Amino acid sequence: MELKHSYHTLIIGTGCAGYHAAERLWLLGVRDIAILTEGVNCGTSRNTGSDKQTYYKLSLCGGEGDSVREMARTLYDGGAVMGETALCEAAYSTRCFMHLVELGVPFPTNEYGEYAGYKTDHDPRSRATSCGPLTSKYMTEALEKSVSDKGIPVFDGYPAVKLVVEDNRIRGVVALETQTGKSVTVACRNAILCTGGAPCVYAHTVYPDSQMGSFGLAIDAGAATVNMDQWQYGIASVGFKWNLSGSYQQVLPRYLSVDAEGVEREFLYDALGNESLGLTFLKGYEWPFDTRKLDGSSQVDLLVAAEIAKGRRVYLDFTKNPRVWEEATFFALPPEAYWYLQNADCLFGTPIRRLKKLNPKAVELYASHGIDLSRDRLEIAVCAQHINGGVAVDENWESTVRGLYAAGECAGTFGVYRPGGSALNATQVGSLRAAEHIASQEDRSLPEPLDFTVTVTSGGTDADQLRTVGDEIRHEMSLFAAFDRDTERMKDLLARVRGYLEELDEDTVFSHERFTLWNQLLTTREILSAMICSAEEVGSHGSALVDRHAPEENPAPRRTRTVTLQGVSEIRPVSPMPDPELWFETLLARTKKEE
Repeated sequence: MELKHSYHTLIIGTGCAGYHAAERLWLLGVRDIAILTEGVNCGTSRNTGSDKQTYYKLSLCGGEGDSVREMARTLYDGGAVMGETALCEAAYSTRCFMHLVELGVPFPTNEYGEYAGYKTDHDPRSRATSCGPLTSKYMTEALEKSVSDKGIPVFDGYPAVKLVVEDNRIRGVVALETQTGKSVTVACRNAILCTGGAPCVYAHTVYPDSQMGSFGLAIDAGAATVNMDQWQYGIASVGFKWNLSGSYQQVLPRYLSVDAEGVEREFLYDALGNESLGLTFLKGYEWPFDTRKLDGSSQVDLLVAAEIAKGRRVYLDFTKNPRVWEEATFFALPPEAYWYLQNADCLFGTPIRRLKKLNPKAVELYASHGIDLSRDRLEIAVCAQHINGGVAVDENWESTVRGLYAAGECAGTFGVYRPGGSALNATQVGSLRAAEHIASQEDRSLPEPLDFTVTVTSGGTDADQLRTVGDEIRHEMSLFAAFDRDTERMKDLLARVRGYLEELDEDTVFSHERFTLWNQLLTTREILSAMICSAEEVGSHGSALVDRHAPEENPAPRRTRTVTLQGVSEIRPVSPMPDPELWFETLLARTKKEE
């Protein structure tokens, strides 16, 4: 299969969002399409999960009431969220979920067809469901098969390195052919960016090593970003990268730190005494760091980070009970933890024995990566897991650059808080909305090929220096611009990032190493700008502890968001929740007219 020089629409990325966008375009009659990817087997959708990876959608079981508007309000009240995208993500959730079911994704159902649900974080209903630890992997594989069955071309080994924009409209995409090292320019009328989050900006991250992210493409093209200061951070293993939420915490492992001489200490117990056991249990339910819980479970994150800052390595140990368990047994547990473990028949043995009883798949997952939790400790850190912001999009998931769309994690549709699993729903809703909008366009012709080239060379002698700069910036981002933010240090770091960008702009030589650093620096610039603006205008909130100041008591949802364009940020109001037409006869007449 040969990559042509012109397509109607290009999709960049092969995760849940990218495959779904291509599949829906094809079903809607847009057939002159292609997918570009750096690596089919790379990316977050295929390579990450948790103890029970959640998909969030409208409740489809039991006797509790639910509605589209109620789910939309839950998303909207997370703060810094636009009303129209919240309503779309709620309204389309059932349609997208059932499409995955029809493709064979094994969501659990009872014998009468109810899709079982449970409550996840920031969820007032039981809207969450799961296929186990690998929900997004199953989704990706099912969507990939559908794309393959339709013969949609997927060009593997073609990382996009530049978007060609004229008069604020997308004209094409420049990609590298990794096999030849040459560049190829492909004209298009539309491009859908489905390249995930921003793993390139932090040293401590749970993103897979195979994913880089491509926010730099949109930023360089002139697209605005939104809420780049809003993230989720939580405790994760750093060898094999995996979120240590849910049952990994509920079975009450030991938290150990070890210094350079090999001296161990159970630092949670030293700091919190008997309370440490209950807070460890709560980390299962409350995995993301949250400034509202500084007197509760978020103490665990702060204590872990403090040990690492001292130069000590921190581990979870499932082979022995915490000291407080040995001294006070299960009587040290708060009532809700005791009740949970009693009902799960897990008030016995060591953490690994409890984990094998409570969630054997969580043990098997690590075993499949050569880690035996009955013997091996897990080195951990508080890691960046998900960016809730991204490319600013409208209700059609179109960016501020016409014809450029973003879906999945790279679209900025979430703000301060989001229900667990809503990101997987967003991959499907955003890509479908983008596909529908593109399919509604009258012009289905192919654009003329572009006369646009870039000069590509090998990495050259400065490749190691470029990597060193990138590593240095990532390290400082994890220290000063993650969940525990230092405003002055962020300002100093932003100045250095801008200086490095100027140096890169002065050199026209292009290589994969330079693109990698350029993408990282552009993304980091937008994030730091947004974080500094938010720190000065809003202060501590959500996942951001600013200058160690506790957040002000303000129970009202945040009705502003942080918008950034070319490194300059400002606080703007969010749009209200829409109240569109619902009178059936009017909508029926409108539908007939459109037909």
